[in-house]
Amino acid sequence: MRNINAALLVVILACGHFMASAQIAAAKAAIAKSNALYFQAFVRNDSSIFINSYAEDACILAPNAQPFCGRKAFAAFFRGGYDAYGLRDGKFITTNVYGDGKEYVTEEGLWQSINSRGEVFDDGKFLVLWKKTKDGWKMYRDSFSSNHKPK
Repeated sequence: MRNINAALLVVILACGHFMASAQIAAAKAAIAKSNALYFQAFVRNDSSIFINSYAEDACILAPNAQPFCGRKAFAAFFRGGYDAYGLRDGKFITTNVYGDGKEYVTEEGLWQSINSRGEVFDDGKFLVLWKKTKDGWKMYRDSFSSNHKPK
């Protein structure tokens, strides 16, 4: 009887691990798709692409600033990046995704900001807490910092 119980426990744990792995894989795929679109907002000067990357109740936690929460704040953040900083493109490099893939996962990575001449003008690291919404995986808390001292 003990052997049967032990075997059942192994099967249950293996199934749970497989389901979690599948959920993480799905989250990673959705994150990669969203990240590929994110900087297209700046390439096209289309804030709707940027805004739609975030959950409705999300916040952008930028360094040296109050949190930007809600659609109007996201639009203002986009305009600042585009107009004040000259952001026209960029790149995310995901180094890890943590979590169970059910409701939330955390993405860790590196970013680069690119100007209109195609030059990297800033780079840094980020942590993004992603939330599974009715519209799919969306950024819920977006925290990042530059690798350079403020000018």
